[in-house]
Amino acid sequence: MVDEVWRPKRLEGKSRLGASRLRSMGMPGNGVLYRRSSTSSRPGIQARQRIAKRAMDVLGASLLIALLSPVFVAVAALVFLLEGTPILFRRRCLGCRGEFDAFKFRTMGRDADQVLQRDPSLRDAFHQNFKLKSDPRVTRLGATLRKFSLDELPQLFNVIRGEMSLVGPRMISPPELEKYGEYRDLLLSVRPGMTGYWQVHGRQEVSYEERVRMDVEYVRNWTLGMDLRLLWLTPARVIRGRGAY
Repeated sequence: MVDEVWRPKRLEGKSRLGASRLRSMGMPGNGVLYRRSSTSSRPGIQARQRIAKRAMDVLGASLLIALLSPVFVAVAALVFLLEGTPILFRRRCLGCRGEFDAFKFRTMGRDADQVLQRDPSLRDAFHQNFKLKSDPRVTRLGATLRKFSLDELPQLFNVIRGEMSLVGPRMISPPELEKYGEYRDLLLSVRPGMTGYWQVHGRQEVSYEERVRMDVEYVRNWTLGMDLRLLWLTPARVIRGRGAY
């Protein structure tokens, strides 16, 4: 059976993914991605890779929680002392099992929702990309936590619970799903990741349209080796703190 050829829409200008960046992750750089048909001759290999991915998630998340437990305690103490309670924020997100609460250390003031509702221009800017570059709701401590992705450490527990993966497409909230158009079902066929192609190669420096394409290309071309490369690249990207806010 010949594999089905999928040609994603080209993105114009700076939003287009560079061919070299795609090839660096084992993806084709010519804009033509190959989606295996349902009668692929390698279902057993794919199944084994997915079992290995889940095992890597559970073992990796457990190890990181153990190694980073002093960081968990320190960040929780700082949030409590400087910002009070609640220490954790639950973000309602979508995954392959439906909606779930993604855990994060709280980085915003308690009245964050009210601030957004009171300012129409701020609210409109937020709904364009579901992120604000200069977000007045973020606290000083929260800005530092976000810069180095320390606020996302509690999501390791989401990984153990089977709601997230160490590597995957972006985690999105229900209102964002419409931006994925015809690829909504594709996105919801896998677990969202703590890191992924977008986090390593784009973060907030790219348009939302580019984020969608990165997620689609990741899911279409996924291999365990790709996940391992993304995990290898993630620490350096986090330490640089670029594109995080």
